[in-house]
Amino acid sequence: MTTATIAGPPRQLLAAADWPAISADLDAGGCAVTLRLLTPAQCRDLAGLYDRPELFRSTVDMARHRFGSGQYRYFTHDLPEPVRALREAFYPHLLTIARSWAARLGRPAPWPDTLEEWLDMCHRAGQVKSSQILLRYQAGDWNALHRDLFGDLVFPLQVVIGLDEQGAEYTGGEFLLVEQRPRAQSRGTCTVLPQGHGLIFTTASARCAAPGAGPRPRYVTASAPSAPAAATPWAWSFTTRNRSV
Repeated sequence: MTTATIAGPPRQLLAAADWPAISADLDAGGCAVTLRLLTPAQCRDLAGLYDRPELFRSTVDMARHRFGSGQYRYFTHDLPEPVRALREAFYPHLLTIARSWAARLGRPAPWPDTLEEWLDMCHRAGQVKSSQILLRYQAGDWNALHRDLFGDLVFPLQVVIGLDEQGAEYTGGEFLLVEQRPRAQSRGTCTVLPQGHGLIFTTASARCAAPGAGPRPRYVTASAPSAPAAATPWAWSFTTRNRSV
């Protein structure tokens, strides 16, 4: 298994996060930026894994599939230690938010107490492929608006971590979240992803807006075109659910 050091123990890092504030941001806008999770050196180490094809189960050329322009690779189940550790550390915190949303919306909350149990549920349902990805964008590359939904079992939140520094290593590349509101024009939220920080965002139409806000919005996501200043912009994305593709 590939190993790399994290800025601090993942469970301690995320335990120190302001989860009430994160939860409020997710309620209000469908996304929330976390504290720093990886140092610049650790970001470079993770980005460098892209050139080791034995760590991945498949590669997707986005232009070929009309997903945008760029490329990403799915890790195998033998995850690099930072990916494995951060995913496990995130799960209980995101689970609390997911269950709160489900309760307020009067929906089922099928997610078990542990990530291991959730993955087992997904595998038994036939969703057996790994879903953690490493993305690489060159100058002018972009990601089309999309929803990340595969299979019947879905966790309502995802996390993406930026591995390069905007302005120093690339320009553009903002993360765009579009809220499709019933009987109203769509609203976009544009976020610059700080290097080494995570962005938590909604997977599906599961966000619990303020009481009395009416029908719940749906979200689609995309990355804006980017241009390298000195290197290639990267993002490292992982989810707390499993999916089949």
